[in-house]
Amino acid sequence: MATVLITGTNKGVGLELTKIYAARGDTVLAACRDPNAAEALNRVAGSVEVVGVTVGDNNSVAALASSLEGRAIDVLINNAGTSGPARDQQTTFAMDFEGWADAFNINTMAPVRMMQALMPNLRLSGAAKVMTVTSQMGALSLDMAAAHAYCATKAAVNKFMRLAALDLKKEGIAVGLVHPGWVKTDMGGPHADITPEESAAGCAAVTDGLSMENTGGFWKWNGEVHGW
Repeated sequence: MATVLITGTNKGVGLELTKIYAARGDTVLAACRDPNAAEALNRVAGSVEVVGVTVGDNNSVAALASSLEGRAIDVLINNAGTSGPARDQQTTFAMDFEGWADAFNINTMAPVRMMQALMPNLRLSGAAKVMTVTSQMGALSLDMAAAHAYCATKAAVNKFMRLAALDLKKEGIAVGLVHPGWVKTDMGGPHADITPEESAAGCAAVTDGLSMENTGGFWKWNGEVHGW
């Protein structure tokens, strides 16, 4: 069985991913900002360890890494994210720059921060995987004039992880990106296409398929290859 660390597990896709891996019998390190307030997460059956971390804070991530010293992590799923500033404040004509910087911290830097902090744990696995939940809105091939700040943060993490895949290939660590679909969550809204359960099942399947042969790939939640 694997040890899987997932961020942003208190609700939505992250919560459903936790349920999936726990049901398989894997050990899940379910990371969220406030474990005591994560009532649904604390009710998940199986081998689930709820751990506290603020992915946008260097000290918090370092403290988590310190607490996990010596433990192998087989799969890291960077799921935590934010939609950024109000939609009318992330356009060509108006930008909440502080909000944009915060979105970059959470959506772009945090997955890197987590991966780097947990690199010793990933190396202990022998066949580790790092999957980052991104968005099709970060694809340069998709012209969608909306949420400019959010789109930019996702485009940036896509590029970084593609480069990281090249660097980590020689260490046997596979790196991938997955678009979770338009999901009925707080971010996606009630009129989205799919449920968190459907998205999580797809993202888990894509992660299962990540290997050294296809490292550096970008997929949709349904397994289709996504254009860059």
